[in-house]
Amino acid sequence: MIYFRLVLESFRFAWQALRANLLRTILSLLGVTIGIFAIISVFTIVDSLERSIRESMSFVGERIIYVEKFPWIFKGGQDIPWWKYMQRPPANSREFKYLEGTLENAEGVAMVSRRGGNTFKHRNNSMSGLMLQGVSKDFNKVAEVPIEEGRFFTQQEVEGARNVIIIGAEVAENLFPYGGALGGDIKIKGQKFTVVGVMEKQGAGLFEGLPTNDKNAYVPFGAFGKMFAGGPRGIQPVLMIKGKAEDAGLQNLEYEVKGKMRTVRGLKPYEEDNFAVNRSEMMADAIGEMFSIIGIAGWVIGGFSILVGGFGIANIMFVSVKERTNIIGIQKSLGAKNFFILFQFLFESVFLSLIGGGVGILLVSLITLIPMGTLDIILTPGNILLGLGVSVVIGVLSGIIPAVIASHLDPVIAIRSK
Repeated sequence: MIYFRLVLESFRFAWQALRANLLRTILSLLGVTIGIFAIISVFTIVDSLERSIRESMSFVGERIIYVEKFPWIFKGGQDIPWWKYMQRPPANSREFKYLEGTLENAEGVAMVSRRGGNTFKHRNNSMSGLMLQGVSKDFNKVAEVPIEEGRFFTQQEVEGARNVIIIGAEVAENLFPYGGALGGDIKIKGQKFTVVGVMEKQGAGLFEGLPTNDKNAYVPFGAFGKMFAGGPRGIQPVLMIKGKAEDAGLQNLEYEVKGKMRTVRGLKPYEEDNFAVNRSEMMADAIGEMFSIIGIAGWVIGGFSILVGGFGIANIMFVSVKERTNIIGIQKSLGAKNFFILFQFLFESVFLSLIGGGVGILLVSLITLIPMGTLDIILTPGNILLGLGVSVVIGVLSGIIPAVIASHLDPVIAIRSK
């Protein structure tokens, strides 16, 4: 109970100091408010941007390895041997079937070919600039295909290269404005496809131009090959391999894929890889590094304001100790321990700092109400706790020296002070 009463009494003293010197207190806490506002607003915007970018790039998938000709990240600057990459052979069906039958660390293997800028037609309606992908039978085990109506392709449809198609929500809305997309016919390059599935609406992403399911469509790999030429000079397929959840960092899968690809392509030990193994984590790591730098900038910007605010709170506490020296002497003469006096002023300092930090967090929450188009700014509980935690630390650091001085005052001298 004594500690509870101590906290309540400290809050009462802090509130009295705030009311008695309102302008001085507000000016002193302004630094903490601005500092917490700067740090938490930067972290909130960074988190929101990172989340939106990751959602916009969800087409890359999670725990997926891509086997293709070119790496996503080049090392070596301008000395990149482009001619070597251009001469690499593309993935083919034989390699796909070999990996599908021999990989032990994979949940699924798929082969995909893509072609953008397509025009789909249904009766008098048409839509251009669409992405068409030819996929193998286990593509839905590797990548997410969020079907709202209908179903994914059957094994017979894929192996028989039948003209069936799964379309995005925006495609269905434009070609079938009155509904009835499921079972309807769509013409692509003169060939008629039957709609067997419609995907869920994804909505606009943060960046225009990135692939989205709303303007996307899937057909069996063989049906895609009937419309577009493949091979070295045509559209080159990509192998997608999904790793198991227990394979941390997909290291085991990556080593296995490299070994299998070297085997199936007959590469000798001294020959370098003639394929690239890309992981979705590459983009995630690049995004994380970029936003880490922005986060450091936020700490630096807010740190100066918090430093000024800390000195302001320390100034308030020194003045408070001087104004209440007589009261401290009386409390000590009545048997108050040093820790009681120390905690009294320390709690007061923390309370004042929390007020400044709370106002800063409140200002950040007001920013989240401002519409930002496709970017949703969300103040997470983690950032709120971070702001309050920094406020507590600043309160302790600012109040510890005044509190120690107050706790070590001589009661006789303190009582005689005016």
